[in-house]
Amino acid sequence: MINLILFGPPGSGKGTQAARLVKRYGLVHISTGDLFRHEIGHSTPLGQQAKRYIEAGELVPDEVTIGMLRNKVEAHADAQGFIFDGFPRTVAQAQALDQLLAEKGTQVSALIALDVDEEEIVQRILKRGHTSGRPDDNDESIIRKRIAVYRRETEPVYAYYAAKGKAYKIDGIGTIEEIFARLCNVIDSLQPA
Repeated sequence: MINLILFGPPGSGKGTQAARLVKRYGLVHISTGDLFRHEIGHSTPLGQQAKRYIEAGELVPDEVTIGMLRNKVEAHADAQGFIFDGFPRTVAQAQALDQLLAEKGTQVSALIALDVDEEEIVQRILKRGHTSGRPDDNDESIIRKRIAVYRRETEPVYAYYAAKGKAYKIDGIGTIEEIFARLCNVIDSLQPA
């Protein structure tokens, strides 16, 4: 079983690459953004809570995120593995993910970070804002706040998995195909020959 954390700041290309990795490796893609949008779109209590935090450019509390994640993992008990996109965002969430996977008899195989500089990210998200319909994608101050929150609260997750020998960083600039090839090189190196 391959369990990957696709890591990087908002707008680094995680969703685009995750879709390609799902096809190549037969994994289940779990995007916390998609989970939140589903809950928000259905006006569930969890969705309403998440919406308030997202609109303010802040992280959704762990207990809300982990509850949604557990439900999604348990709904795919026969999966060959998972790609976690946008989770974990804190070391506490990383520990909770490790515990959840251990309960299922598996573990995180690797965290792969897409390395993209801040100005490129801002431009990508503003461009995405023209088609996404997400108000937080059209406001540069909210985008920069999201990046600052990522740097402060989420980047330590990389160090957490690096200490376990499971963190990899790849260049997130280039064509979609070039970035995908870099990701596949790392993933293929994890699997026994």
